[in-house]
Amino acid sequence: MVKKKQEMPYLERDVSWMYFNRRILQEATRKHIPLLERFSFLGIYSNNLDEFFRVRVATQSRIAECVGKAAADERDKATKIIKQINKLNSQYSLEYEHSVKIVTEELRQEGIFLVNDKEITDEQLQFIRQYYRDNLNGFIMPVWLSAIKMLDNEADESIYLGVKFRYESGKKQAGYAYLELPVSIAGRFVRLPDCDGKKYVMYLDDVVRCCLPLVFEGLGLNDFEAYSFKFTRDAEMEIDNDLRTGTLQKISKGVKSRKRGQPLRVLYDANMPKDLLQNILKKLNLDSLDTVLASGRYHNHKDFMKFPDFGRKDLKYPAWYPILKKELDGPESILTKIQERDRFIHVPYHSFDSFIRVLQEAAMSPLVKSIKITLYRLAKESKVVKALIGAARNGKKVTVSIELLARFDEASNIYWSKRMQEAGINVIFGVEGLKVHSKVTHIAMAKGPDIACIGTGNFHEGNARTYTDCMLMTASRRIVKEVNAVFGFIERPYNPVTFKELLVSPNVMRNKFVSIINDVIRKCREGLPASMKIKVNHITDRMMVKKLYEAAEAGVEIDLLVRGNCSLVVPDNGRIRITGIIDRFLEHSRIFIFTVGNEERVYIGSADWMTRNLDNRVEVVTPIYDPDIKAEMKRIVEYGLRDNMQGRIVDGRGENHFRFKEGDTPFRSQEELYKEYHDENECYNEPQAEQITPGDEGISDV
Repeated sequence: MVKKKQEMPYLERDVSWMYFNRRILQEATRKHIPLLERFSFLGIYSNNLDEFFRVRVATQSRIAECVGKAAADERDKATKIIKQINKLNSQYSLEYEHSVKIVTEELRQEGIFLVNDKEITDEQLQFIRQYYRDNLNGFIMPVWLSAIKMLDNEADESIYLGVKFRYESGKKQAGYAYLELPVSIAGRFVRLPDCDGKKYVMYLDDVVRCCLPLVFEGLGLNDFEAYSFKFTRDAEMEIDNDLRTGTLQKISKGVKSRKRGQPLRVLYDANMPKDLLQNILKKLNLDSLDTVLASGRYHNHKDFMKFPDFGRKDLKYPAWYPILKKELDGPESILTKIQERDRFIHVPYHSFDSFIRVLQEAAMSPLVKSIKITLYRLAKESKVVKALIGAARNGKKVTVSIELLARFDEASNIYWSKRMQEAGINVIFGVEGLKVHSKVTHIAMAKGPDIACIGTGNFHEGNARTYTDCMLMTASRRIVKEVNAVFGFIERPYNPVTFKELLVSPNVMRNKFVSIINDVIRKCREGLPASMKIKVNHITDRMMVKKLYEAAEAGVEIDLLVRGNCSLVVPDNGRIRITGIIDRFLEHSRIFIFTVGNEERVYIGSADWMTRNLDNRVEVVTPIYDPDIKAEMKRIVEYGLRDNMQGRIVDGRGENHFRFKEGDTPFRSQEELYKEYHDENECYNEPQAEQITPGDEGISDV
């Protein structure tokens, strides 16, 4: 009898994401995290969950609704995943509400009171009503629920109050309305006057509750009750295929179509009366797989990321300033320095201004002929784009590949595309059917070797203050030549191109990674000590998961740093160890280290081990040859693996146990790296802008 081969354990991507987001939630109740930062983590958790439902759960819902026999297996799988997500969501929502209570109570112990409409004094009520007249009057417009067929034009990023009221005329039947809270006008939190040394703040929700008699003034209504609700829509864009429509116009129309997406999750105040709830739900056209979850009194806790700090710096992380690397500062040409030998920066520890200086010098230098760059996400006031526009005006040939389908940044990228086109920049919109996710720059020089910059993260000043990313700056001809070839592929995707140095997807990256792992496995079986140390955001590609299991079975020691989705279920052989780090910075760099005996190969780049990165995007991973930079990449990974303060054990079971054990010496990788970079550069430069706290630029990457 032939023994049936055991199926490879594989944790579904979306279930593993729920485990990841729970790691963020854990930060909210950890005593060594500053109190206001814990509020921020609550906001990040909430914001992540919204985006997850808008994107990933929406995708599963579409699959679950497919018709036809061919789709039966996928439909059943999607249905199971949605049910599992909903079960975890219900469990985690209870943990979330408990966490909010804990941090709110601790805030009171610090003399800061988040009060509701039932707790205020007469003096505070008087202030609130005057605040309404001065700041909110005219920005709140109730809509009768009886007057609309569907809630189909409302934005799902907003918070709504469902209002139940009575008529003074004595009508027995209650009336129902809803209104959108004007958060964009007033913010989510309203400071009340201090009293007896105590500070007071109030949700905008409760401010409006206090003022409902003013909102409905003159209509003969009373006995107001108001309960919050919110919903999440499918965020997939509808892109038409009309050949007469240009790319920019198609994406613009697609962005507008999002607000018409099908609602698929509703959160509502558990105390909402059944009649009011039924009136709201029947306007949303939900189906059996959609999530309807009774929750707390307040929603959209993403606003916790902007909770007032009351001047209490002691309740926030101590300021860390970006360090301007000594070797990249000074009056000498930074381009010449890169031509002399490879350089690197590790943001946000190192200042992103070093890369901005590269672009600015290239824009002005008479020795520069052309600049090419890929852009995926851009800051609101992008210094990168301003440098590129300056280069074009100075007569340089500038080519920009910009990704219009960078999720939720489409409108911003469209705006910058038009600005660059107006300045004479050659703007290309990537390869049809492939997102251009690579982070590469090519600078053609009239004198000396050309220069390339290859990074793990976006050329985005905001991200560079919160995301940990590495960037190689090199004049190595064998690498720079192939970076230029990447732009050739983007512009002419049907022309054959060969890459020997770079790992480029969708061309050769998957096969090269598999080949490298196979080589490690083969040499391990021959008796050589072999290991793999890999730092990525996500590992979900089935082939790569299978190769990791195979390598572990062969005896290869595998250590992984995985921030987000991880589809491995750690086997019992002890050769796969996975750590997930959540800390003040978002771990975003991708570093790959393969070691056999004394031979070591180190790579960095833009790609995670996901099918979308290996097959459906243009990604670039580069080898690192400079011994000092190699050593630095190893230090980054080693420190992450040693982290027993912010590191969790990721085992595929969702427990998220902390690595710290009694008797261990505390080690926090981000703190140690910052200290060492600080000492290495002797902090000779003046402090720059203070670091942004986690979450200000988004964290989910779903």
